[in-house]
Amino acid sequence: MSSDQDELLRALHDAHAPALLRYAVRLTGDHAFAQDVVQEALLRAWRRPAILEQGEDAARAWLFTVTRNLVIDDRRSARYSREITTAELPEHAGDDSTDSALDAWLLSDALLTLSIEHRTVVVNAYYVGRSIAEIARREDIPEGTVKSRLHYGLRALRLALQERGVTE
Repeated sequence: MSSDQDELLRALHDAHAPALLRYAVRLTGDHAFAQDVVQEALLRAWRRPAILEQGEDAARAWLFTVTRNLVIDDRRSARYSREITTAELPEHAGDDSTDSALDAWLLSDALLTLSIEHRTVVVNAYYVGRSIAEIARREDIPEGTVKSRLHYGLRALRLALQERGVTE
C-alpha cells in the first residue's frame, strides 16, 4: 500500500470510525463487539483500496453497509443463536487443595524413611521453626550435633524425594 493510500485510510478512520462505532453499538448493544465490527469494516476497506478512491461519501456509505452486514451475519450465525448469556457463572472456581495434599503426603512418606534422630531435627527446624540452640536444649544434645543431623537429614530427605521422582 502506498503512502497516499495509508494517508487516505487514516483519514477514513479518523472521519468515520466514531460514527461507525456509534452505529454498531446501536445495532448490537455491545460496545466490545461493536469495536470488533468497526475494526473488521475498516480492515475490509483497507483490503479494497478501490473503495477508498470513490470519494468520501461513497466510502462512508460502503462502510456503513459493511458494518450492518457484519452485524446481521453475526446474528444469523449458529454461535449467536446457540449462545446463552448470563450474569452469573454456573460455578465458581474454588481453591484446589489436591496438589498441596499430595505434596504433604509425599513429604510425610519421605520423612518416614529418615532415622528418628534426623527426622526430629528436620521437623523441629523446618516445621516447628525452632533455632539450632532451641533444638539442642530440647533434645539435650550439642549444637554441633544438631547441625550435623540437620545436614545429613536434609541430604537423606533429598535422596528420598529423588527416589519418588519429586526432585532431580
